[in-house]
Amino acid sequence: MLGILLWLLIAYMIGSVPFGLLVAKAACGVDPRNGGSGNVGATNVARLCGTRYGMLTLVLDLLKGVVPVWAGMLVSTSPLFLSLVALAALLGHVYSMFLDFKGGKAVATTIGVFIPLAFSSLLASALVCLLVIWRTGYVSLGSLTLVTIMPAALLITGCWAYIPLALGVMALVYWTHRENIARLARGEEKSWQKKKHEEAA
Repeated sequence: MLGILLWLLIAYMIGSVPFGLLVAKAACGVDPRNGGSGNVGATNVARLCGTRYGMLTLVLDLLKGVVPVWAGMLVSTSPLFLSLVALAALLGHVYSMFLDFKGGKAVATTIGVFIPLAFSSLLASALVCLLVIWRTGYVSLGSLTLVTIMPAALLITGCWAYIPLALGVMALVYWTHRENIARLARGEEKSWQKKKHEEAA
């Protein structure tokens, strides 16, 4: 039990590393919490500092999910244990110990934890997510689509053991996107397509 708790603590600490804040401050000297959406995730870093720094943040936040789960798989193949490790990393990202227990919205890290656990299910969900973003311009809507489809994708591909994890992740991501959901309902959510059109004009 002590060993499991130690693994969960390590996963939480890895998830807590605020790469978005570190990248934004190093790249353009800004605190993403004070600009754009006020979020430390890749989307806001891209908005404030440029696409390449947003992509760097995305990769680093992905690794916050990949690394603890992959390392956990070297210790145990128990779906319950690995699901707990994944959740610990996600909670670290959302409630970072380095940011007064605030953080990102968990989408990139969600993708990260499912890369070693259920890659085919993740790939199918991610393709639909990208299609939604491309068609609508709303990153938030694509993110919500990703986590909504994931449980069904796991069911179809036979990865049933991780459906409880996917449902928990879906609830967490919906919670972190509650303001985005409200803006989508009011038609006030920021669209990447609209931003590109404004810049072109």
